[in-house]
Amino acid sequence: MPPVPEQLSRTIETLYRSESGRVLATLVRLLGDLDLAEEAMHEAFAAALESWPQTGVPDKPRPWLISTARFKAIDRMRRRARFDGETQKDFALYMEARINEASLHDEEIDDEEIEDDRLRLIFTCCHPALPPEGQIALTLREICGLTTEEIARAFLVTPATLAQRIVRAKAVIREKAIPYQVPASQELPARLGAVLLVVYLIFNEGFTVETTSAELSREAIRLGRLLLGLLPEPEVMGLLGLMLLHESRRAARTSGDGDLVLLEQQDRSLWNRDQIAEGISLTESALRTRRFGAYTLQAAIAAVHAESSSVASTDWRQITLLYDQLLRIQPSPVVELNRAVAIAMCEGLERGLALIDDLLAREQLSGYHLAHSARADMCRRLGRIPEARASYEKALTLAQQEPDRRFLARRIEELK
Repeated sequence: MPPVPEQLSRTIETLYRSESGRVLATLVRLLGDLDLAEEAMHEAFAAALESWPQTGVPDKPRPWLISTARFKAIDRMRRRARFDGETQKDFALYMEARINEASLHDEEIDDEEIEDDRLRLIFTCCHPALPPEGQIALTLREICGLTTEEIARAFLVTPATLAQRIVRAKAVIREKAIPYQVPASQELPARLGAVLLVVYLIFNEGFTVETTSAELSREAIRLGRLLLGLLPEPEVMGLLGLMLLHESRRAARTSGDGDLVLLEQQDRSLWNRDQIAEGISLTESALRTRRFGAYTLQAAIAAVHAESSSVASTDWRQITLLYDQLLRIQPSPVVELNRAVAIAMCEGLERGLALIDDLLAREQLSGYHLAHSARADMCRRLGRIPEARASYEKALTLAQQEPDRRFLARRIEELK
């Protein structure tokens, strides 16, 4: 194949990033098989690299790619039937593809139909029958179009390990015959929760201090926007608002050396005001429905921080009330810990410290370094230096990420 002009190569690469999720989603519907659809899609993009230098980029590249991929899949199934013997599954797939070939004109696939395909694929990738790590890997691979190597690098695993997660997830889809569909309305609340959790886990992975790139967080926000366009439910608004409000602080969260910068010391002029405005707007819209849940309440807490000019001017009583609501609908020792910190800011350090000591006595957070770090900080502020040092040292033994460890070691050194 002759070399592809650089500009055309960039055009096709951009198309892959923007359109592969849509193309794949429609191919899964047409072909009924995720592996076959993925192989066919890659063959279609390879065909574009070979054909478009002579013919030019089509006016509507997406239908061209879908049509080309579908015929590539049919050719693949014909070869498989001829050389490997036609199994019942192959025959069923082949006949379905032939029926689609006869009845469907690719040019007539409209944007609404393609977006419905994407929503179906999201719910398939995030089916609760799949292991959580498989849901995340499959979503990033098939919906976001990230490569196996990109995902593996973000999660600090080898490409082979990541590839195995994807293979196992696809095997579960086949073995359990997981339907390629959006759940019925009565099932939607439970199933939507799994989808939102996957998106939030992807965001959090990209938001950790050690992450060298914001790629995962951007992909999670893009998924959130996609979900909101397809399914404008209050908790989708709340999750997108929450991610935007957290992401708005990215530039201020670390120093030039990569060290952790606490909220009270962050340069708030570095916060992204456009993301804050959008995040607050989404959060307020979700709250107005009165059908919101945990993501919206967390977004409301983040919004109070975002609207404050400093830690001292923050409405900590409002934050405490929001944590009270969050505890009612999502009881969690981590939420209790965050509530204790808020209470310390508005009712006094002694009160907050007593709540944290109670949590640690119940051993629910004894292995959580942030609980010991929060206790150490309150003891430090109260002048209880030996206790502060002991708690910082305990937190240091539990912390996993290097920026957290450097921060805690620095605190211990300061107390000496």
